[in-house]
Amino acid sequence: MPDLLLELRSEEIPARMQRRAAEDLKKLVTDALVARGFLYEGAKAFSTPRRLALHIAGLPARGEAVREERRGPRVGAPEAAIQGFLKGAGLTSLDQATTVTDPKKGEFYLAVIERPGRETLDVLAELLPEIIKSFPWPKSMRWGAASAEPGSLRWVRPLQSIVATFGPETETPEVVPFSVGGIAAGTTTYGHRFLAPEAIEVRRFDDYIQALERARVILDPERRKDVILHDARDLAFARGLDLVEDEGLLDEVSGLVEWPVVLMGSFDESFLDIPAEAIRATIRANQKCFVLRKGGSDDLAPAFILVSNLFATDGGLAITAGNERVVRARLSDAKFFWETDKATRLEDRLPKLDSIVFHEKLGTQGERIARIAALAQDLAPRVGADPALAGRAARLAKADLVTEMVGEFPELQGLMGRKYAALQGEHDSVCAAIEEHYKPLGPSDRVPSDPVSIAVALADKLDTLAGFWAIDEKPTGSKDPFALRRAALGVIRLILDRGLRLRLLEQVGAADRGLAGRAGADAKDLLAFFADRLKVYLRDQGARHDLIDAVFALPGQDDLLMVVRRVEALGTFLDTEDGKNLLAGYKRAANILRIEEKKDGRAYDAEPDTALAAAGEPAERALGAALAKARDTASAAVAREDFAGAMQALSTLRAPVDAFFQDVTVNAPDPKLRENRLLLLNALRAATRAVAEFAKIEG
Repeated sequence: MPDLLLELRSEEIPARMQRRAAEDLKKLVTDALVARGFLYEGAKAFSTPRRLALHIAGLPARGEAVREERRGPRVGAPEAAIQGFLKGAGLTSLDQATTVTDPKKGEFYLAVIERPGRETLDVLAELLPEIIKSFPWPKSMRWGAASAEPGSLRWVRPLQSIVATFGPETETPEVVPFSVGGIAAGTTTYGHRFLAPEAIEVRRFDDYIQALERARVILDPERRKDVILHDARDLAFARGLDLVEDEGLLDEVSGLVEWPVVLMGSFDESFLDIPAEAIRATIRANQKCFVLRKGGSDDLAPAFILVSNLFATDGGLAITAGNERVVRARLSDAKFFWETDKATRLEDRLPKLDSIVFHEKLGTQGERIARIAALAQDLAPRVGADPALAGRAARLAKADLVTEMVGEFPELQGLMGRKYAALQGEHDSVCAAIEEHYKPLGPSDRVPSDPVSIAVALADKLDTLAGFWAIDEKPTGSKDPFALRRAALGVIRLILDRGLRLRLLEQVGAADRGLAGRAGADAKDLLAFFADRLKVYLRDQGARHDLIDAVFALPGQDDLLMVVRRVEALGTFLDTEDGKNLLAGYKRAANILRIEEKKDGRAYDAEPDTALAAAGEPAERALGAALAKARDTASAAVAREDFAGAMQALSTLRAPVDAFFQDVTVNAPDPKLRENRLLLLNALRAATRAVAEFAKIEG
């Protein structure tokens, strides 16, 4: 079957945009084809700094014919309805329609519309220009004389050529006939800008891949990454060094080169006095280079790996020397920052934070630090930390934000503060907390273990959440400019991973008290936000979201550790036969109550008459006795946080509930008996609420 080859060649595409652009190109083209009835066998997109490419295999040469029956109005319908039907069906008169008789609705018109299958080449010529013109680049530009014209083509960088061919392997493919922005699709592309700049004629994908390889272009970004990684490892090993691998940097560098050539540079060993993280940040951020360790050691070596986009006749000596000059200058700056920062104690930097606005409605960084310190001291005993150390760590935690090093490399915040704190002799727990109070930054990030770090990390995140809730700056949809979802997830992970017993409403109240003169947060709304984040987190761990809803629906559920343990016990119970049957019995009871309460205009929420129940059917008496015992036992178990015991107590209700529904008529003719039996069903509803709101459970 025929294949499609599409290449869009331009000036350099920013590395950060390439992967997403390739995925977008594949999705847009394949979705458009499928929507038109053209299925395919496989598709793969590629990117380099100068091109996006797409290969779709196994497309049909022609689309299938379509036969559609469109039902029209009844015979004798108003003229306007008939004319609308004719226009929609593409008919000129009713003579082109048929009439069909429906036994219930009488005669009506029917149009049979047959459309012949379209040539795939024609469909591609129609859809590809539209996709190119509306391509969703994060940023795009116009260029040249045409840029003055309304509706002129926009692309991430000036588009230079288009290759678009379609056809089977056994025949010469045809060019897809279209043009965009004055650029006509054809079969001509170009190789590496410097190593092979001549024109290349290509027809099909296999030819295209091979031609680019000969012209010093590796099309597949994953293969470029593999070449860079293995060559860098080999070169480091040959010099007795180890590569410090960096997946993010590897992704970026592979998007900067079409023909990667790995080289090694060096710098003066005196620069190793700078903290290793600062050296790595300097070399990574400014030169997109990898750092190296001494073989078998954690110590950095005075060398780095760079990736060139070409091989030079001098073996890369000039390229390496140029990079070494820049690295030397950057490391000189970093050394100056390091030496300058060490001369000032962290607490002496705090006055600067009083002039830095954190948020116009939440005050300065200095005010925020005071709030975090007070909250950290309040939290400290609850997490096993020394309040004095927690307060000290919180006061110093943000001081490195006004250092020279963090000003140059913001990603080193916290880490540099830890190093400066250690140099001035701070307690080890204070040093650790200065770095770790930002953690965890995501679902896979490490959770601090030092109690002081935990206290400051919780205080930092709770102050952020309470503050932005107080000024009504909450996440909306996909927008979360203040990373409040991440802060809530951080609180959840700190509590669960470290087994902390905290009442969130109480802690939010404490955070609110620090917002002097400002309206407090809506604590219940913030707790609901935590519940949503907890659902997302636990769902990723395999838990059921409806069970979380069922537990949170009970009043006072702000101890997240206990919520999770209750959810776990509930899930285990509902996986048993007793649990499944009790849930079914509950649902039946709840449905009966809902119907009867609506019909009677009242709630059946009082206690049942035990004497009346005792005089009733045997199954009625048995259920009443079982409910009284199970409710008391389950409530006592919950009070001592024995959730498995509470579920066990509820499991004893399975048999009497089954027997009740089998042997007893709820809507008895006697009004008093009927009312009492409905109250008995409400007692079942109330008994289950000892552990969860069963109405929220699905199934």
